[in-house]
Amino acid sequence: MAILKAKDIRNMSKNERENKLKELKLELIKSRGKASQGGSLKTREIKKTIARLLTIK
Repeated sequence: MAILKAKDIRNMSKNERENKLKELKLELIKSRGKASQGGSLKTREIKKTIARLLTIK
């Protein structure tokens, strides 16, 4: 999952932003599951990207 910059988010259409938000929320759930099993922890990056999407929305 690449970090989305604010400039990139602003260039997205409303539908693209909504789809990306849904995708990131699912990825966050999966990431939390992996973290509880000792896997890699990318939740911080995903949460920040979700916050950017919601702020610009």
